[in-house]
Amino acid sequence: SGDPAFVAAFGQGGDIHRQTAAVIFGVPQEQVTAEMRARAKTINFATIYGQGPFALARQLGISQDEARAFIQEYFRRFAGVRAWLDRTVAEAREKGYVETLFGRRRYVPELKDKNFNIRAFGERTATNSPLQGSAADLIKIAMIRIHAALREQHLATRMVLQVHDELVFEVPSAETETATTLVKRHMEEAAKLSVPLVVSVGIGSNWVDAKE
Repeated sequence: SGDPAFVAAFGQGGDIHRQTAAVIFGVPQEQVTAEMRARAKTINFATIYGQGPFALARQLGISQDEARAFIQEYFRRFAGVRAWLDRTVAEAREKGYVETLFGRRRYVPELKDKNFNIRAFGERTATNSPLQGSAADLIKIAMIRIHAALREQHLATRMVLQVHDELVFEVPSAETETATTLVKRHMEEAAKLSVPLVVSVGIGSNWVDAKE
């Protein structure tokens, strides 16, 4: 969306949900509670899916009035996000499709359906697809480059699993440092965006340990 507040938050690094909570609730980051962060995280993702007060209220366990107030405050503080959502839906209605950052298209015929619920689904699809689709593009670009780099350097490290925006590898102990540097670099450099792509690495004898 290019929203200035979000761009600044991403540029500062750290915990984006904590930073969002600080903006929404108007408190310094060090005063953000676990509950504030959890609510900010839910609202961050809820906006992507076009959730209204009813759905958000159910997720957060609050009243619809409270949920409506959260959404209104969110879009007041992040006006660029609201503008992007509205602009994306309008362009999708005009063109009949949306695109990822890399030009992959998803057609959205539901936007012209006579049924309100189907049109609403089309609006959610129009705003969600460029985000999820671009994320899918980024992870696939990283996977292709990492696979090539591992072969080029004759490493025994193997990519075994992709889970959303996460990659899982089997790495010999002797290659831990090399593989960590290689994977992190290619994931963070998958594309040059207006905000940094930040990757964290976990290491363990199994997937559970690596995620802790």
